[in-house]
Amino acid sequence: MQMVILYIDIRVAFPLTNKILKPKEEVILFGKNIITNYVDIYILVFCKFTRMFHTPDYYHNISKRLSEVLDDIGVNENIVVKRRRAFLLEETICTITHRADGRQMTVYNLGSQSEGTTTGGLQSDADTLFCLDNISVIQDWSEWSPGKSNLLMIQNETTPPGYCLLQLLTRDAPLPVTHETDNIFVKDTHGRILFKNTVIDAIMQEGCQRQGPSAASAAKPYVLASDIVIAYPYKSWPQSSRAWLDQQETNIWPTAEMKRYAKTTNCFVVGVGSRASENADFEWRLSTSLVERCLMFNLNITQIKCYTLMKMILKTYINVENLDNGTCISSYMCKTVLFHCIASKPASVWKECNILNCLSFCIFTLNNCILNEHCPHFIVHENNLMAGKFSAEVKQQLLERMLNLIPFDGIFPFGIQIDNLGERLQIKLNMMNEVHYDIQQSEEYTMSITSGLLKLITPSDLAIRMIKDENIETLLQKVIYLTRHYIDGDMLEKTACRLLVPPLFTSIGSLIASKNIQNNNTVSPQAFTWIEAGMDSDVASGRLKLASIMYRVGNAEITVLILSRIEEQYNIEVTEPVCRCYDFNTPYFKRGFGRLSSQYGAEALKYTVALCVRFLPPEINCVPHELQYELFRSTREDLLHRSIYDNWMDWAVVDSLPYLYFLQYKTYGKLQRPEEQQQALNKLIWAIETERNLAHKETELNLLGQCMEQENRPVDALKCYMLSLRHRKRNNAAKIHICRCLAKQTHKDLPT
Repeated sequence: MQMVILYIDIRVAFPLTNKILKPKEEVILFGKNIITNYVDIYILVFCKFTRMFHTPDYYHNISKRLSEVLDDIGVNENIVVKRRRAFLLEETICTITHRADGRQMTVYNLGSQSEGTTTGGLQSDADTLFCLDNISVIQDWSEWSPGKSNLLMIQNETTPPGYCLLQLLTRDAPLPVTHETDNIFVKDTHGRILFKNTVIDAIMQEGCQRQGPSAASAAKPYVLASDIVIAYPYKSWPQSSRAWLDQQETNIWPTAEMKRYAKTTNCFVVGVGSRASENADFEWRLSTSLVERCLMFNLNITQIKCYTLMKMILKTYINVENLDNGTCISSYMCKTVLFHCIASKPASVWKECNILNCLSFCIFTLNNCILNEHCPHFIVHENNLMAGKFSAEVKQQLLERMLNLIPFDGIFPFGIQIDNLGERLQIKLNMMNEVHYDIQQSEEYTMSITSGLLKLITPSDLAIRMIKDENIETLLQKVIYLTRHYIDGDMLEKTACRLLVPPLFTSIGSLIASKNIQNNNTVSPQAFTWIEAGMDSDVASGRLKLASIMYRVGNAEITVLILSRIEEQYNIEVTEPVCRCYDFNTPYFKRGFGRLSSQYGAEALKYTVALCVRFLPPEINCVPHELQYELFRSTREDLLHRSIYDNWMDWAVVDSLPYLYFLQYKTYGKLQRPEEQQQALNKLIWAIETERNLAHKETELNLLGQCMEQENRPVDALKCYMLSLRHRKRNNAAKIHICRCLAKQTHKDLPT
């Protein structure tokens, strides 16, 4: 039996532990290591880990090829920057829109999607935090603000680290409220009126489920799952968090500059209690999400790749089965482990040629956290992220799974099927000659990601929210608000305003034109001025509104000219129909659109995107008779089957390309140009059959059906209406058309 003596310096090997081994402690292992308890696992793991300090030559080669694979699937500096710019712009658009509507809130896009630490195969959630700025969380009575909802933060020996209680104060004086309200503001044993975090359940939207502090909606085909968190800001950092800011450390990460930025950054409380607490319904967790986003935005590409790989490992090897009815190790724990590892290792270590060693250190540190059931929050160190997270049985299972990874001989990446990473790596290493047919090339991956990002910042649905007031005076006030914001704002705010303003201009002009047509069947110069100012929002929708107005006032020649101009600009191979009315998305993207989206940012929208054409009820006089039916699509029974997201069903909405051909068909008919009219009809049929990204196909089929009726083809018309109902069974004007068409045919067949 052979005796092995190891001299272990705990300060080097275990940056997070505080037990089991001491510096320079002598550990004796006899023969083969038989695992009998956690201490044995701990020692065995370290024995395997020490071998990694002698890096095999092939490690550098695998690291480089692995880094290239991650480049190919979108984890590269170019895509990371594009992701961050797109999500920062989108959150700015959302914030400006809400504030223009009078809602005092700030929107933040957080998590992997906005950080650039994800891939298509990981299918990371879209995490959004809504900060309600009209509520102030204070830590001292001197911070009380008149006229606002003030909540006093309480932290004492009864609240777990990283959590607090919130006491409700009066609006007109810095005094505590004394009466309870709706089981949300409830009196505790000390007589204080405390704010319960169960308020999140009370305001949960349809289709969402409570997960920690968030309202989570499940993923749908081609639509990512989302987590929405309601948060309240607090004015100054709590003492437990401030210790991190003031800490003088010898390492160089986080840098002094990053900490200076952190001091100016908002922190929040979010509605979730500690799992280990008996008072969880009254507790609110302190959130330093924006500081963590700052840290993530300051990672180098190797650290970003390392974190992405950790999540792939988690999904492939650790959380492959639900343990104890839930996922035990979260990606947030992996992020926290990464922060600790970066803080404990010199920057020179984090290179792409060393990615396997970096990853092995992170995995080993995570294993150490599981072993000790201790993963300290990076900023609030007293907050243990693993407290109460798993049972002893689950812990044993996790350690056994981790143990399979610890040797880190470079083989584990070959087993990762997410984004075909294992196969891609084998191809890079010339271990495979044949390329599997479903492996996307790097260019395809880039185009797919960037086209989705360009669609993300299309503000059509947000702009329309500002128009729903149906009051021109109110809309003019919003234009003034956006103008001031553009003048005083930063670059993101200026870009957001440039995207929001044109659809607003077009709608104001259309509302004025509708009143003009109702009064005297003409359109005032004022209406034209507004419409023309907003026509460049995209390739087609603004100009189609103008064409629709000209058609309604009977100016067919001008209508034809406008439509011809739109058709010239609408490049079928490049222009992408984009709908933001509801969660409509497809896996298909046009290569021409993809190429341009990979080369340009928000400035490409006006040349590459065709938004839906939308008419609100007050714009009815600008809408052709055939499209007006869509304003009355819902029966009383249909209304019962609508959600809060279905407000667009009160409008007449149609995709740009089919509407272009429909207007051509109607206009050429008025001009008695039958040959061109038939060409337009054929184009309308072709567009409905071949354009895969039409979001309102049921409406286009209803328009086509009415064209068929005009062509005296009632059977084909009924087929169109029936197809329309297949696309949308409820809230569909096709029911009206079927009844009307059948009544017309019955009346025709009746004996005179």
